[in-house]
Formats: sequence, structure tokens, C-alpha cells
Amino acid sequence: MALTIPELTIPAAVTRAAREFGDAEALAVPGGPDGLGGSAGLGGPGGVRLSFAELEERVAAVAGALMDSGIGAGDRVALWAPNGAEWMLAALGALSAGAVLVPVSTRFTGPEALDVISRSGAQALFVAGGFLGVDRLGALMSAAAAPDARGGLERLTLVVRVPEEWDRFLQAGSLTRARRQAAAVRPGDVSDIMFTSGTTGRSKGAMTSHERSLAVARAWADCGNLTQRDRYLVVNPFFHTFGYKAGILACLVSGAALVPQPVFEAGEAMRLVAAERITVLPGAPTIYQMILDHPARASFDLSSLRLAVTGAADVPVALIERMRRELTFSTVLTAYGLTEAVVATMCRPGDAPSVVSSTSGRAAAGFEVRIGPAGEILLRGPNMMLGYLDDPPATAAAIDAQGWLHTGDAGRLDEAGNLTITGRLKDMYICGGFNVYPAEVEQVLARLEGVADAAVVGMADPRLGEVGRAFVVVRPGFALTAADVLAFCRERLANYKVPRRVEFRGELPRNPSGKVLKRVLREEP
Repeated sequence: MALTIPELTIPAAVTRAAREFGDAEALAVPGGPDGLGGSAGLGGPGGVRLSFAELEERVAAVAGALMDSGIGAGDRVALWAPNGAEWMLAALGALSAGAVLVPVSTRFTGPEALDVISRSGAQALFVAGGFLGVDRLGALMSAAAAPDARGGLERLTLVVRVPEEWDRFLQAGSLTRARRQAAAVRPGDVSDIMFTSGTTGRSKGAMTSHERSLAVARAWADCGNLTQRDRYLVVNPFFHTFGYKAGILACLVSGAALVPQPVFEAGEAMRLVAAERITVLPGAPTIYQMILDHPARASFDLSSLRLAVTGAADVPVALIERMRRELTFSTVLTAYGLTEAVVATMCRPGDAPSVVSSTSGRAAAGFEVRIGPAGEILLRGPNMMLGYLDDPPATAAAIDAQGWLHTGDAGRLDEAGNLTITGRLKDMYICGGFNVYPAEVEQVLARLEGVADAAVVGMADPRLGEVGRAFVVVRPGFALTAADVLAFCRERLANYKVPRRVEFRGELPRNPSGKVLKRVLREEP
């Protein structure tokens, strides 16, 4: 029997969810101060709640309004706004109109946003109005008018400020025409251009198709046993692949209710968990650390939580142990992915605690994983990016002739195929002729009582070539000295791995996905 093409597109997934899940809640945006919890353009200060059937109707309305504004198949639609109902509806509406989604980080300044929007060739822009007191559209226009501007906004034909102009934008639009266009979208069409975090240089636009985006969403939902009974608090930014594909799309294919949090704050997150009976709370390691250390944690009922999924090269084993011991998660999983391959490996429920705490699981979403020269993690599979936007040389450098994606991450595989990440190849430094992977040192530091966060980078040394420099964040109520940290390391690490310098910080610099910006730390005097 031939495969039904429409089921492999995101617009078809919206239609199917409306048919299968109907009146079940798809989106819950509780009301909150200054619009941070609510969605003034949809439901006023009291927030908004949409069923899957209502979601499909709103998405079709957005698609129709975009089409009536001249936005059609293949056009690029940029979104520069926080997690919320408008983001979700604008994204799904753009995809239903056959357009290509271009998420823009809310952390970006005007010049950074201009760079992404202009390079993507976006014809439409949804931009947050007064979110967090920043006039993003004003910042963007100022950046475009600057003498040293890198790019311009000449291709923009539609700009919608959200939530201020949302209702006016939706006044026009044919639902019938929109649904007809949605059915014409093909699985291989480009669905989105996700710009990399740019931790090592200028960001690149990774292009992905509808079919591939849905496949990684389904893989994530399957690994986490996500079902219609789940309520998913999405604290990961929608502009990031995790928040969008393992968040919005994962809920769409599984029937789970999505509850977005525009700005992560541990106290508000716990309030939402208690009020909305959240069952699923994935995120970067730092969010769990902040919840665990919050002085008011005991006053919130967090008993509904069942699933946590986290991942990074530096997930501390001690953190996973605390999540199991002190929070109510029955399942804690680790995973590994990147913009170019959203879900590459993942643990599964039922994996032994030792597997979850020491690896990022085994291949998922159809990927093959192997370790290449110098210990680099290589990936190959049907759900990898299509390539980098307008950058064939970068694409060729990332994906070799055999189809293997060179991730730049270092790792090792055990006999069962579970992947352990040892760090970034560029993070590795050589001390006295020995290779040192910072992730190993960071795991040890995480076990020192009182350490909330830690990062290690290499610094030049006239005798040994390079030595370790540790940046440590201390948990509230604890006092640590450099001598304490070094003594702890000496008991557990070979001498060449022990940092030679310890510095204390209130926090570590991170990108929007939660990864420590080690290049920033390396540049410190």
C-alpha cells in the first residue's frame, strides 16, 4: 500500500491531531503579569486554552491571513517572539501556507536579529512588541539603518507586532483556500531554517524538511512515552530546535497538552507544575539545579512530574542522582542532539540508572552513530538536516561524501551502543602531552558538595603547554575555597587533569540552549 503523502507534513499533522484528539486540550497559556503567563492577543490577561480542534481552526486562520498578505509557498517567515500561543499559531500557520519558518532567538540584539532575518531572505516577520521591556522592532530598524549594517530588510513585505497587532492581522483570510494550500505541502519541502547557536563563530542556517522534522518529533515522543495523558511544560525556547520540534511538534503528534513558559524562572515553573499538573518537564541541566536549590521548593506540589529529559556534554552525574532522589520524577532520561540532528541518541524508560547517569543513550530517529578520528562523534541517517542555507562549502565540510555528519563533539560508545559525550573536540586541551577532556573534570566538580555549576577550559602554560582553569558557581548556603576544590580534584583525578586555577562566579555564560559559552571563558584575562 502506498504511503499517504499528506501524513508526512506538519499541516497534515495538525489536521490529524484535530481529528484524533478533538476536544482534548492542546494548548494552555495561563494568565500572568505583564503578559508573561498570558497571551493578550488571544485570551487577554486570563490566558487562553485551545483544544486540538480549535487549534486547527486558528492555524488555518493564520495561514489564510498570510496568504491574503501575499505570503505563499517557499516564502520565509521569521518569528522573533517568546514562547506563547502567538508563536505556536504563527509557526503552524506559516507552515500550512507552504512557507518556511525562520525562528529568531529572543536573546539576540538588533544587529544579531538583522543578520539572521536578512540572510534568510524573510518576507514576513512576527515580532514581540514590549516583551521584557525591549522594543525589538525598533532595535531591528536601528540596526538596519546603521552605517555598518550587515544586510537589510528590503525583502520584508509584512511585519506583525504581537500581541498588539495580532487580532487585526487575522481579520482577513479564507479558511477554505488555506486548507487547500495546506494539503498541497509536500514531505520534502523545506519546513524551517534553524540557525545554529554560533558558539564558535557566525551562525549557520540548518535547513530541514517537513518529513524529517516530524520524524524526530515522533522519535522523541516515542522514547519518552508521551501520550494524550501528558501535560508538557515547555521552558526550552520555541526558537530552539528542542522547544519547537521536541516541544510543539512532539505534543502535536502525541496528543499531549502544551504549557509554554516564556521566561524560565524556577518559582514560576514550580507554580505552573502544581497548578497545571505538569507531567513532563525537559530542559537544560541548569533548570533542574535551580529548582532543586530553590528555597520555596517544599511549598509546591510537584508530585505530578513523571518525566525529565536533559542533555549536554557536561550533565553532572550528581545532578541526575539528586533529580531522582529529591524530585518526583519516575523517569529521568538523557539525550544528545544538535541543530543539524535534533534527536540523535536518547535513553529509554527502563534503562539502568548507570546507563542514564553516564551516557546519552543509544541511536534514535533512524540515526547511525560511530566514533571517527580523534574521537569525534559522527552521525548518519534519514532525519539529518538537508544542508546549510546558501553555504555549500560549510555543508560539504559538515557532511562527508559517505553522508556522515561531523558533529565536532567527542565521545565513545559502549558495547550496547550507548554514547558517552566527553566534550567538544575544540574544548580538549593537552597538558604535558596528555589529552584532557573538560567534561570529565566537570563531572568530578559536580560531585563536590556545594557546587551548583562548573566549567573547565584550557589556558596557556609555559611549562606544560596548557593547564586547566575551572570556573565554579557555589550553591546558596555553601562556602568553598579554591583549596577545597583542588583538594577534591586531586583525590579523584590524575595530576595532569587537576585544574591549576579556580575562579568563582555568580553564574556561567550560556547560549539559549543552555550550553556554556566556553569561548567567552577562554577570552577572560
